[in-house]
Amino acid sequence: MIAVLKHGTTQQQTDHLVAWLRSMNLDVHISQGQDITILGLIGDTSRVDIDLLGSLEIVDTIKRVSEPFKQANRKFHPEDTVIEVGNVKIGGGHFAMIAGPCSVESEAQIIEVAAAVKAAGADVLRGGAFKPRTSPYAFQGMKDEGIRLLLKAKEATGLPIITEIMNIRALDLFADVDIIQVGARNMQNFDLLQELGKTDKPILLKRGLANTLQELLMSAEYIMSEGNENVILCERGIRSFETYTRNTLDLSAVPVLHELTHLPVVVDPSHATGKSKLVPPMAVAAAASGADGIMVEVHNDPARALCDGAQSLTPAQFAQLNKKVNLIREAIV
Repeated sequence: MIAVLKHGTTQQQTDHLVAWLRSMNLDVHISQGQDITILGLIGDTSRVDIDLLGSLEIVDTIKRVSEPFKQANRKFHPEDTVIEVGNVKIGGGHFAMIAGPCSVESEAQIIEVAAAVKAAGADVLRGGAFKPRTSPYAFQGMKDEGIRLLLKAKEATGLPIITEIMNIRALDLFADVDIIQVGARNMQNFDLLQELGKTDKPILLKRGLANTLQELLMSAEYIMSEGNENVILCERGIRSFETYTRNTLDLSAVPVLHELTHLPVVVDPSHATGKSKLVPPMAVAAAASGADGIMVEVHNDPARALCDGAQSLTPAQFAQLNKKVNLIREAIV
């Protein structure tokens, strides 16, 4: 349920109403817009007398929210959420290019790639330290050493970093990581999501291989319900009957999610297609669909990459892609 307060409502009046609602064991999410204030009521709202609430002088309208996701719902928060990471903003008209290797392999490799993608226009450096792999015999990442090398690349270039967490026991290692990524396989690891909700770090949440958009939003709700509202959603392709591409990139998810939620939405065409030649056209299409950012894999020597070389761009290819994306964004703004 949401209560829209009238323009001109004072802070004292709002605080009094919120205190009354909380006395009924309801959580109250406050969204302060430019002209109006929206109160999102979370919990057992059956005890709320709608007629009494609607009759209050400061209340404009009362609406019930049928969707199970509340805090992620645009009805609760009509204005776009903007995630800030240092000088980088994502969402609300701000666009971010996130680029880097699938996996951190060495100090020289990650610093070389970081410098190259920054020169080509990247805003955030990605790199895997902990790698979820289908085979237990495949390269699993450099783990804590990988995070240490990412931090060295950040120090060398000034780029904020994003890397994936696999297990909540490793959370202490992410103290200096700017954005924590939750991969597709962990999208419904609810214990992990709740613990991340207790942090104040931005969380990039990837859609699962076979999950609906509502399930993605409910996973975001797990994080937000613990107090962390800094969530970025990521469409990275879903599993379908098609085998030519690694996954099927669902670009319709971008406008649908923007309609349903205020959270930023980025697209990962690298994992979606699995082929480097398909990454640029899909990245351009993602920008045209209204995405708030693009995350691509870039490696200085894809043929020798320890992980996902087939879908990685070279720094030169990334530079060309960035130019095309910027042209598309200028055309649609």
